[in-house]
Amino acid sequence: MPTRRTLLKAGGCALVAYAAAPRFLTRTARAAEARGKVLVAVFQRGAVDGLSMVMPHGDAGYAGARPSIALRSPRPGESDRAVDLDGFFAFHPSLAPLLPLWENHSLAVVHACGSPDTTRSHFDAQDYMESGTPGVKSTPDGWLARVARTLPAKSAPFRAVALGAVLPRTLQGDVGAISMQSIDRFDVRGGDASAGRGFESLYDQGVHDLLHGTGRETFEAVKMLRSANASRLAPANGADYPRGPFGDAMRQIAQLIKANVGLEVAFADMQGWDTHVGQGAERGQLAFRLRDFGQALAAFSRDLGDRMADVCVLTMSEFGRTVAENGNRGTDHGHGTAMLVLGGAVRGGRVYGRWPGLGRHQLFEGRDLAVTTDFRTLFTEVAARHLGAPTAALFPGFTSTQPSLGLFT
Repeated sequence: MPTRRTLLKAGGCALVAYAAAPRFLTRTARAAEARGKVLVAVFQRGAVDGLSMVMPHGDAGYAGARPSIALRSPRPGESDRAVDLDGFFAFHPSLAPLLPLWENHSLAVVHACGSPDTTRSHFDAQDYMESGTPGVKSTPDGWLARVARTLPAKSAPFRAVALGAVLPRTLQGDVGAISMQSIDRFDVRGGDASAGRGFESLYDQGVHDLLHGTGRETFEAVKMLRSANASRLAPANGADYPRGPFGDAMRQIAQLIKANVGLEVAFADMQGWDTHVGQGAERGQLAFRLRDFGQALAAFSRDLGDRMADVCVLTMSEFGRTVAENGNRGTDHGHGTAMLVLGGAVRGGRVYGRWPGLGRHQLFEGRDLAVTTDFRTLFTEVAARHLGAPTAALFPGFTSTQPSLGLFT
């Protein structure tokens, strides 16, 4: 009989269950839920350099701090330079695919955003951002799980989904979130697949394992996804996703949305933003990552078309990078960074948040972009205005001292 480890590692998915049984999986989950709002959270793990992602070319302190990695300021007719947004800020040239979304006012930037906690540890900062409780490590659940819990209960088994091998911290909690690597391989099979010992067979034989007691409901969820044919929904409107884990994740989230399986909260992440060495400017490792990032977001928006009115994409990173480059032509762990909000009823074409400046006296601890927008202020506004989530319990112990950003119409 296959072991628990075999069950969880085999196939292309992880069905995640914690102390409580996943009550969200009911045997009536075959029928798709009515089309509704969807929040897609994207985590740029490793601390993206917000000053290169959304360059403040109008700040005199920028170029002087980065003699070899500063982007060249925008100039009409030259595509290998930063792409001007409003005369002060500009996109990295690798994010040029996002410019049409900026121009049609469906994409907004929140700059100098981040955590009030001063840690420079990736592990701690990611934990704090995903739990929504900076400085507190004992929080039992994630902020996206709390968002899902505040929404009206539905029978859809795929209302909270992460594309990846493991359930992220932000979706941990008693909401029955699912983590899967691949839609078309969403199944659980034993080690001897040739013998036909799929999950249903194992359940019927009474396997005492992690999924025991909820196996039949899980099998119903597998059948529901298969009947929806989500994996066969090709990108629409000429959308062309970049090849790679992040592009694949965004493509599959779009498939789940179009399949009407009741998705409300989705999560994807992208690794590789820790650019201590050889960060590059218009070209280099950061440019390469931003290219895939921008292409995937642009393809996602094009793929969904008019359905983007019901979808909001929120990007985040645990902290930013130092203003000055280091001796290895890279940047070290910083503080504030830039975050993007796309779709829904977003009042795009604007950079939100108070710009603190890059003068020596304006930097956080004399080295970093200061945080002027607490990430919880941004996340609260997105959850409340887009999903209609009650805000009282989303971020324990937090009361915003700044006014609403006004991101939504």
